[in-house]
Amino acid sequence: MTQTAHSPHKLDAEIADAVSGLNIARSNWRQRQAGRHLVTSFPSPAELAKAIEHLSAALYPVRLGGFRGGEAREDDFVAEQLGRGLAILQVQIANELDYWQAECRDPFDPDQADTIVRHFAAQLPEIRTLIDSDVAAAFVGDPAARSIDEILISYPGALAVLHHRLAHPLHTLGAAIVARIVSELANARTGVDIHPGATIGPSFFIDHGTGVVIGETAIVGANVRLYQHVTLGARSPLGLSRITPRDRFARHPIVEDDVVIYAGATILGPVTIGRGSIIGGNVWLLEDVAPGSVLVQPEAVRLDPDGAASLSARLTGAAA
Repeated sequence: MTQTAHSPHKLDAEIADAVSGLNIARSNWRQRQAGRHLVTSFPSPAELAKAIEHLSAALYPVRLGGFRGGEAREDDFVAEQLGRGLAILQVQIANELDYWQAECRDPFDPDQADTIVRHFAAQLPEIRTLIDSDVAAAFVGDPAARSIDEILISYPGALAVLHHRLAHPLHTLGAAIVARIVSELANARTGVDIHPGATIGPSFFIDHGTGVVIGETAIVGANVRLYQHVTLGARSPLGLSRITPRDRFARHPIVEDDVVIYAGATILGPVTIGRGSIIGGNVWLLEDVAPGSVLVQPEAVRLDPDGAASLSARLTGAAA
């Protein structure tokens, strides 16, 4: 039998207790946030997901938009998708600006959301060109790829980079929360975490993708390839160590052109990886790397039968 809004619920007492407890928790949190205004406006991840779907369809009407109406009608389809996507984006950016308005004294320009969207729309042709270069780099870099279309539609690294190409200009134009939500939409689907503030050059390829992390102030050059579980991170969270202005504003690595970083490598801090370098798997790196360098972990050692038996005995004893 379906439970109606007015019929008794077997968990009524528990629900009442939870409502009361949550009320207390909210009140305590708001008291700790003295001086802050109650949030009444905030960007919606669900709405931004719709916006990205429309914008992706406008960028790639046939492959991502499902358009089958022929070239003569393609521009009309693109215009429709852009209209829908940009309208949603404008509302969500306005929500973000309203949120920030409650936190500051000086009023925002009421047309600021429209201005951001206009500047963003003007960059879409360049964004399409960058994504094309990324997909082409993936096709060259992955011998398992059967076609360009396969990469664009099904590769998690390509999906994450597409989201970043849309998020980064939004971040630079001042819609930081909207941009971060767009990045997190990709992170949830792919396991690739690229901060929208990161600057990434053309022909960027993330192979396999899962577990890649790229921090806010990272700078990645052209024709760079990363493999799974690579981290371009900072050395320590702000507030936990004494920091200089450079540490604060340039906390992440610079990766120059034509660099390959293999799976599991961790590169931390404002270091520079020189052009054409190769960083091997599982390398832990805290220093600059000269151009053309190759850094790798020691190779595995093959043991003879006696050595293997001795090692096994030692490991068994340690486990016991």
